[in-house]
Amino acid sequence: MSSSLNQRIQEFYDASSGLWEKVWGEHMHHGYYGSEGNIKKERRQAQIDLIEELLKWSGIQQAEKILDVGCGIGGSSLYLAQKYNAKATGITLSPVQAARAKERAATAGMSEKTEFLVADALQMPFADDSFDFVWSMESGEHMADKEQFLRECYRVLKPGGTFLMATWCHRPTMSPNQPLTADEQQHLAEIYRVYCLPFVISLPEYEAIAKNLSFQNIYTADWSKAVAPFWNVVIDSVFNLEAIIGLILSGWSTIQGAMSLGLMQRGYERGLIRFGLLCGNK
Repeated sequence: MSSSLNQRIQEFYDASSGLWEKVWGEHMHHGYYGSEGNIKKERRQAQIDLIEELLKWSGIQQAEKILDVGCGIGGSSLYLAQKYNAKATGITLSPVQAARAKERAATAGMSEKTEFLVADALQMPFADDSFDFVWSMESGEHMADKEQFLRECYRVLKPGGTFLMATWCHRPTMSPNQPLTADEQQHLAEIYRVYCLPFVISLPEYEAIAKNLSFQNIYTADWSKAVAPFWNVVIDSVFNLEAIIGLILSGWSTIQGAMSLGLMQRGYERGLIRFGLLCGNK
């Protein structure tokens, strides 16, 4: 991952994480609204439900050492450490996020069970075979080299361990599907610009990479319908007085992100943006 992209991602989350914690809470990811996306829920409960549904889908029953790749302010790390009575390590490019995750761990009495580091997911500072569960919740889209990202996740995974990823994708483009149109490419380019993404790929492309890297028992799913309502909920939550004041104080990149929430909403509506899941073992 280029240093300039790393820096943009770091600055984006350094500036915006405090506001999003106020607006969204500790879980900075989609929510789950039923398999068809038609169940109304309180936003934060929907985010917890997404974690639980992903764990149920993956079939993982226990874990001792967990890696949270792209940990944000530690929401998933703390949740998983508590659920499995495990040791969880989270990595992020944002020093602000890592510091806040440590604060939240201390408040929850979980400092002994968690560790948060500023580190690049494409060059992880861990030995081979270090974790029995590697979790990546909506971080793959930030990776400039998707193959290297999965290679690193595979490398640090213990034999027999489980890798579980949920990530933003674009629609399938391999035959018999059609290539992306110029209009779709422009739509994606706007999302990339606003959210500091290098590019996204389709779920079948992730599956092909995982197979080439020797992941076993690979299975995938498209949960776009289940999570798409999240963007309508977030748009409603952002435009209140407290959030607007927070946006102004957070700076231009955060304001752009909030003003561009409709890009993701429309991306789901037109079938361009997909929420892809991949699970596999080493």
